[in-house]
Amino acid sequence: MKLYKTVDNEIHYWETWDINEKKGATNTGLIGKEGDYKEIKSGLLSNFRKTIQKEIDRHCADGFHEVDIEQHYTLLIEFSVDRMGTEQDVEKRTRLQDHMNEMLGWNGLGHCDGGSIGSGTMEVCCFVIDFEIAKNVIEKNLKETEFSDYLRIYDEEQEAE
Repeated sequence: MKLYKTVDNEIHYWETWDINEKKGATNTGLIGKEGDYKEIKSGLLSNFRKTIQKEIDRHCADGFHEVDIEQHYTLLIEFSVDRMGTEQDVEKRTRLQDHMNEMLGWNGLGHCDGGSIGSGTMEVCCFVIDFEIAKNVIEKNLKETEFSDYLRIYDEEQEAE
C-alpha cells in the first residue's frame, strides 16, 4: 500500500509491504528521495500487521490517501533496437524493468509495469505520481549505466495528443 499527501507543494509518501509472515516494512519521505525505511516485527503478544494497520489509520487520519493508477502518469523509457529486437535486448529490458521498479519504489515515485519491443523500438513502462520529478530522478539514475543509451523519456498521454 502506498499513500500520498501534498504539503506546501511537496508530495510526501508512506508505503508498507510484508517482508514475510513475521515482519513487514514501511518507507516514508518526499517523492524523488529515498525515504526512511523501518521494519516492524511481530512479537510474543503482537502482530506486525496490527501495528502497521494502526500506522495506516494514523496516516489516513492525517490526510494521506491512495492515488488510483488512472491518476498516475505513464512514463516510457524508449530505446532503439533493430527490427523486432534481439534476445539480448529483451534481457536488457528485463534488467531495466527490475531496476526501475526498485528505484521508483524506494523514491516513492511509483512502479514499473513491464515493457514492449518491436518495430525498431523497445520501451519500459512506469506508472509515476509526478512525471517531471520521476524523469529527473531517472535521468540521473541511468547516467553512466548500461541503460544510459535510451532515446527519450516521455509521457505517453502527452505523446498521444
